[in-house]
Amino acid sequence: MLIYAVLGLLAIFVIGGVLIYNNLVKKSQMADNGWSDIDVQLKRRANLIPQLVSTVEGYASHEQKLFAEIATRRAEAMAAGDDVSGRSAAETALSQPVSRLVAVAEDYPELKASENFLELQRELSDTEDKIEMARRFYNGAVRELNTSVQSFPAMLIAGPIGFRQRDYFEVDMADRAVPQIDMGDQA
Repeated sequence: MLIYAVLGLLAIFVIGGVLIYNNLVKKSQMADNGWSDIDVQLKRRANLIPQLVSTVEGYASHEQKLFAEIATRRAEAMAAGDDVSGRSAAETALSQPVSRLVAVAEDYPELKASENFLELQRELSDTEDKIEMARRFYNGAVRELNTSVQSFPAMLIAGPIGFRQRDYFEVDMADRAVPQIDMGDQA
């Protein structure tokens, strides 16, 4: 009789361990998926920036220092790879000169009227919105994973088999390049 009780307890522990492991894998995969979505949008943004620089450069060629800063910050952001905290800092640093670039357009009415520039601004704004949505999804998935990794009894399994807490992807909202599109009297 005692052997059945021990076997029953052992079966409960094994089944519980498998369920906890599968839950951790599911949450880790959700966080990976969220990061992948962010990465795709950040790459899209990084690809739009040279086009925007090229368009502005035609009108404001004396802004070479700003163009060089954008190129440097873009390269740093691309080099940050999958290091969440490093990428977050690099993307924040990139957003600052990009928002200054968009502001340069205010000084050039013919640039503001350029269809190419307006389309690039729309695309950049749309990409920023998608980055924000992907960031929220990722941070939610990371929050769930971190909660599971820290919760008992999952914490007994998570650490020894390699599940760790992850960093949130934060971009300083004051520095984000959210272009303001002035459509004028287009109705």
